[in-house]
Amino acid sequence: MKNSLAGRMFPKLVVNGVFIVYSLMCIIPILLVLSASLTDENSLMEDGYQLIPKVFSDAGFSYVLSGTDTILNAYKVTIFVTLVGAFAHLLVTSLMAYALSRSEMRYRSQISFIVFFTILFSGGLAPYYILVTRYLHLKDTLLILILALLISPMNILIMRNFFKDVPNSIIESARIDGSGEFRTFFRIVLPVSTPVLATIGLLTSVAYWNDWFTNALFIENNKLYNLQYLLQALMSNLDYLQSNETASKSLEQAMGVLPGESARMATCILSIGPIILLYPFLQKYFVKGLTLGAVKS
Repeated sequence: MKNSLAGRMFPKLVVNGVFIVYSLMCIIPILLVLSASLTDENSLMEDGYQLIPKVFSDAGFSYVLSGTDTILNAYKVTIFVTLVGAFAHLLVTSLMAYALSRSEMRYRSQISFIVFFTILFSGGLAPYYILVTRYLHLKDTLLILILALLISPMNILIMRNFFKDVPNSIIESARIDGSGEFRTFFRIVLPVSTPVLATIGLLTSVAYWNDWFTNALFIENNKLYNLQYLLQALMSNLDYLQSNETASKSLEQAMGVLPGESARMATCILSIGPIILLYPFLQKYFVKGLTLGAVKS
């Protein structure tokens, strides 16, 4: 009896142990980054990264937050673009995916091929820049930060395949009861599509939050800088100050030791903090969404 119980428990202990080790491998680097951001620069250079700072210092955050108004404005821009962009992305993607999932739609195979074709080939960076700046006149506007990631062909195909699994009898019953296409879509199809919407919504939110390239390409007005681009600019300034002896000495006289690694770690915490807080609320939908299609009934 004891041997039988031990035989059943051993595989569970092994699996749980593997996942505990894997979880620690994911969590410890984040804790090290947080600790390094709160460690004195000299201590960081002498003792290296520690889970608990030996010499506490907020010089890294002080340097990054030296322009507090600018940072807060960048947060506002990033949060606005992320929320509006993710919502618009889900709306446009789900509408197109639902249309492509319906067998009665004409030319849906041809349109699906065009969507798939754009995954393999693109027009290139130069035509893209010319289109946005010369013809659409979207340079230095918030709209370009939203439109740049508005459409994802891969997400359209993923959502289309999910909508194909929605029972056709439900949609036909709604049509018999006089429901129009838009009402059927918003009142029946979307409520049963929470897993795929949450999964794509989270991935899209992360993409919008981390998008600095669009800002670097099309934004010159510093009031429209998003968080990622602003933090990258701060790091570039820090690299310049460290390479410029005169500027480095003047800053050290004002702040003490010039924060290098601690400031870099502080930018990591500021950039990933809010998006990490969002994940727990969507975790159950995200996990379910990743397994969609893994098991066929």
